[in-house]
Amino acid sequence: MRILMIHQAFCCPADPGGTRHYEFARRLVAAGHQFTVVTSQDSYLTGEQKCTDSDCGGIDLRIAKAVPGIHRSYFCRVLVFITFMVTSVVTALRAGAIDTVLGTTPPMFQAISAWVVAAVRGCPFILEVRDLWPDFAIDLGILRNPVLIWLARRLEAFLYARAHQMIVNSPAYREYLLGKGIADSRIALVPNGVDVSLFHPERQGEMFRRQHQLGDKFIMMYAGALGSANDIQCLLRAAKRLCEDARVIVVIVGDGKERTQLRREADALHLKNVRFVAAQPKQCMPDILAAADVCVATLKDVPMFRMTYPNKVFDYMAAGRPSIIAIDGVIREVIENARAGVFVPPGDDAALAAAIQKFRSSPELRRQMGANARCYVEQHFDRDRQATDFAKILESTCGQPTSRETASISVPDL
Repeated sequence: MRILMIHQAFCCPADPGGTRHYEFARRLVAAGHQFTVVTSQDSYLTGEQKCTDSDCGGIDLRIAKAVPGIHRSYFCRVLVFITFMVTSVVTALRAGAIDTVLGTTPPMFQAISAWVVAAVRGCPFILEVRDLWPDFAIDLGILRNPVLIWLARRLEAFLYARAHQMIVNSPAYREYLLGKGIADSRIALVPNGVDVSLFHPERQGEMFRRQHQLGDKFIMMYAGALGSANDIQCLLRAAKRLCEDARVIVVIVGDGKERTQLRREADALHLKNVRFVAAQPKQCMPDILAAADVCVATLKDVPMFRMTYPNKVFDYMAAGRPSIIAIDGVIREVIENARAGVFVPPGDDAALAAAIQKFRSSPELRRQMGANARCYVEQHFDRDRQATDFAKILESTCGQPTSRETASISVPDL
């Protein structure tokens, strides 16, 4: 197969951020397929230039220029998305022969690019839904204007109707799409997961501890995006409750639009037990997570977030570390079914602080839940098996005639 993907936030292991698509693409290339990715020169997570000159596993990486400034404001962010939407089409149309085009959301703008390229080339369009846009933006209060909400929903329906095949990374997203009237046969689940071979639970992260003067402290670690949805403020409030325990350190590894403000808030609370560490390349994360005693995942208490499978949780599990999950819904079910951590109500800093203390006082609980986590993620969320499923979906779709009617819902053209 000759596959082309348009993905503004695509990351290689030398970049910070999720590497789901790199790991799939690398395995497809190893199996003899051609995989081209059109991406931006700047990191979605940090706003800095990505390591596009590094070896990317045989993937044909092509850069479509976009204006810089993704973290300056929401207006600048939309401007970045729109410029990439235009330049990615031009770049993709110069990429040679292709058999199928893979689009991914969010942002929704780049999915428009993928549909346009597929239409021009006369090949199938596959749409991967990684977050439920615009619902998340509406629930967070980011998108409020009724006209913009109407337009966003029409765009969502337009793309859903024209995809030959849709891929979702959470089982709850399948139910969402079925509720939109999309046929079950057009929805495939390839959940978020992890390349477990990269992680070694027996390691203790000595180098990271030395580098950041952490010694033998009890480390509660968050590793991921620092955005408005992630509710890191709850973590800071929990840290405030733990100030009297000199052994506990909260380490926050990541970057995002809220990072500067979060540091200000930590300073205002006089939090000597919180360390901020800049976002690190994905290839460094196994050694960083090895330094953690327990890991945490938080999101704001928004109903739509109960549908998500956060990438970071599967990394935590592969590292053999127990998780404190301040997210209700499907990811809570994973952790509880695996007996790999504990759930606390989103936004409840008192419960979060109590859970941290519970793990600090029980090394045996940490060991057992960490072992459970590793075993469960190996059995259910290993990237090798997921890549096989991903390849089968692409192979099946590549064989479909592009003239067939894909829409199972009626929507006017925009």
